[in-house]
Amino acid sequence: MAIHLNHLQADPTAYKTLLGVASYVGASEIDQKLRHLMDIRASQINGCAFCLDMHIREAREAGDTPQRIDTVAAWRDTPFYTPAERAALALTERVTRISEGGVPDELAAELREHFSDKQIVQLLMAIVNINAWNRLSVSTGLQPTAR
Repeated sequence: MAIHLNHLQADPTAYKTLLGVASYVGASEIDQKLRHLMDIRASQINGCAFCLDMHIREAREAGDTPQRIDTVAAWRDTPFYTPAERAALALTERVTRISEGGVPDELAAELREHFSDKQIVQLLMAIVNINAWNRLSVSTGLQPTAR
């Protein structure tokens, strides 16, 4: 069930506000391919077809492999991701499902093996951003267009 409204037309300022966060994330130190994988994984969890369509396309355009894109939902069970990517994907899942226990100390320690504190904040902002877009898109019934 969705509200079925065009959030961009209803309040362009709200849309521009989220674009500001997206701009910050895009300029961050986090690798573009990793950001797309994180966006895809959060969008899978949140059931956001619009965002899945967009971020899968963007991941392909950024040069990530179809195999990595296609298996990101099962990243734990494949050898295609680096330890840093695994830590970021685990963080994506934990923050997306924040009510299920938060971020465990073990994951925080693992993140610090691969990322600076500033980069961890940037990862968190990327996750906050995609979750905001997912919730806005799912709640308003935004659908991908056929290509």
